[in-house]
Amino acid sequence: MGTVADARRSESSAPTSPARTSTWAGERLPVTIHERPRDASAAVARAIAGCIRAKAAIGERCVLGLATGSTPTSVYEELVRMHREGGLSFANVVTFNLDEYWPMAPNKLQSYRRFMDEHLFSHIDIDQANVHLPSGTVAATEVHAHCEAYERMIADAGGIDLQLLGIGRTGHVGFNEPGSSRASRTRLITLDRVTRKDAASDFFGEEHVPLRALTMGIATILEARRVVLLAFGEGKADVVSRLVEGPVTDAVPATFLQGHPCAEVHLDQAAAGALTRRRCPWVSGTVTWDARMVRKAVAWLASTVGKPVLKLTNEDYNEHHLQDLLAIHGRAHQINLQVFRDLQETITGWPGGKPAAHKQPGDIDRPRDRVFPKRVLVFSPHPDDDVISMGGTLIRLVDQGHEVHVGYQTSGNIAVFDGDALRFLDFASDFNARFGFEGPRTERLEVALAQRLRAKRPGEVDAPQIQELKALIRRGEAKAACALCGIPEERAHFMDMPFYETGRVRKRPIGEEDIRLTVELLRRIEPHQVYAAGDLSDPHGTHRACLNAVFRALERVRGDAWARDCEVLLYRGAWQEWDVEDIDMAVPLSPEDVTRKRMAIFKHQSQKDRAPFPGIDDREFWQRAEQRNAATAARYDALGLAEYQALEAFKVWDGSPLD
Repeated sequence: MGTVADARRSESSAPTSPARTSTWAGERLPVTIHERPRDASAAVARAIAGCIRAKAAIGERCVLGLATGSTPTSVYEELVRMHREGGLSFANVVTFNLDEYWPMAPNKLQSYRRFMDEHLFSHIDIDQANVHLPSGTVAATEVHAHCEAYERMIADAGGIDLQLLGIGRTGHVGFNEPGSSRASRTRLITLDRVTRKDAASDFFGEEHVPLRALTMGIATILEARRVVLLAFGEGKADVVSRLVEGPVTDAVPATFLQGHPCAEVHLDQAAAGALTRRRCPWVSGTVTWDARMVRKAVAWLASTVGKPVLKLTNEDYNEHHLQDLLAIHGRAHQINLQVFRDLQETITGWPGGKPAAHKQPGDIDRPRDRVFPKRVLVFSPHPDDDVISMGGTLIRLVDQGHEVHVGYQTSGNIAVFDGDALRFLDFASDFNARFGFEGPRTERLEVALAQRLRAKRPGEVDAPQIQELKALIRRGEAKAACALCGIPEERAHFMDMPFYETGRVRKRPIGEEDIRLTVELLRRIEPHQVYAAGDLSDPHGTHRACLNAVFRALERVRGDAWARDCEVLLYRGAWQEWDVEDIDMAVPLSPEDVTRKRMAIFKHQSQKDRAPFPGIDDREFWQRAEQRNAATAARYDALGLAEYQALEAFKVWDGSPLD
């Protein structure tokens, strides 16, 4: 059932799962799917290190093309580790970065020069004279000459030996947006709106993202002797599918890599999710028909032919690559019934289990164990993820008598507009003056903070006291949402994990103090049920970091007596939903439940109407949540199950580490 006792692998000794390289003709590039992102990053880092050492062995320089963004950071971390612990020298390395925003000063927070210094160059023995990036400060009249000079420098260095790439949602590599020619060279380009939206969190708003950037061209990239593209997360799955399985087109510039003689793609499981061999592997080869794969295949078949599960026929299976499944089970009816019952049993209106006294013969709302009521701990990465992602279930747990606690893992302070902070500061000033709490020191502080907020430049990091003010705003909203859900204030735990407190979108890695705080809360509550955010597609990586901390903390407490019977369930956030085959529990919501959940979300007023970091979706968070829950219910309905207004879906954690 996914209890802590089931977890038997520690984060320090977890084996690296073997990667799977493509052999199917439908994939037009060599693809290796790794079990976890860190495995993919380690494989790419080994390839880069191998190139450096091979060149050094024959007395030559190794010329690397480097990329920026969240994807390659773990590659750079591994290279730094190899330098410090394995003696990997970068003395013979010359680097050329793909791109830079324009205009952009090299010391700005969003500068790619600063990014490379922070993640790689400042930690290795590379000669700074061998480091090259397009200049974000070059004058407009000099841009063309600068780009030509960049091309000449690459040629003079002997060409790029290995080019590292990521891929954007528009299919861009570097900043080669849709429409870029295969013959394009280093140039100034206007950024696509999707690209600018994706970068908005780094710039504290889309309106502050530069309109243009300097980038290597497609032809420049294709001249590299070896190209390695890396992609992580569900958010990249669709564009990866187009890259690997689609036709070559300038609408997806990355597809030009299909013509490269030595290009390869490395993915984690999530980024590979839309590839045929993952989405419907029975089409591309032989599969192992365990219960999960059978459910996946039948749900896919039902969706493909537009029928509910119980109406699928032998002909449907035979005509859609599922002859093997039919041969194993003999008749479509038996498969249909098995999957229908399996799906039906995921639906429960009692997420914490039903007390034995309520159990009736034939009741599919099975209790999870003999304990009722339970102590429940919901981990919320940001101060609103609990109500956005599982607000209906949260309210249901409270209504059914369980002792519900919420652990707000981060302060969420960077997601408060300066205008909201000024409004609260004005209120505090008026309140203090009205009720006699005003004094010289307080007045000076209020004036100083207000002045700093009004003088703040776009993208500038808040002063620590302003960060605290914004954290208090988010904390007050979370308390109000808890009160609406029936959770008393003392059961709202504000963890303020240190990794988040940078004042920037880019966070620190999870550290020992983050894990200690999580362990402490777990041991204080000793929950029977834990809920955590399993959505890894959030645009700034906070969910992944918070989930990693929860998993590592659970590993440490697994020997505690209470932990042996603790069930861990993962919910999804505002960006993704679990696939049908992954859902272990689906909690139905009535129209009234949906309204109560919406009201709880509305308590987070600083995120209402327009959130500072909405990601790639223009809808408000309550709209995303309602439409996602309604779509899950519609999916169950289409499969022939009961029709509900909405469903919140959960997956039981199997004990495996995240990274």
